[in-house]
Amino acid sequence: MNTKTCQKCGAMWIDGQHYWTGTNKPGNELDLAGLVCNKLGDDTCINPCRGQDGGITWEKRLTELEGDFPKD
Repeated sequence: MNTKTCQKCGAMWIDGQHYWTGTNKPGNELDLAGLVCNKLGDDTCINPCRGQDGGITWEKRLTELEGDFPKD
């Protein structure tokens, strides 16, 4: 079994599959990049999708929440 852990955020990969820290559920590298790596990552980040556009972002999540809870 091959495991890697990002020294920057603690995200982990087991046999090439990203798993979310805290839940240990299979994750999506592009979502991780949009939520964490593209804003907070640096040269120590091991996410191969760091710097790519796409996936989930905090802005996208906020827009979805605002749609679920109208201000009126």
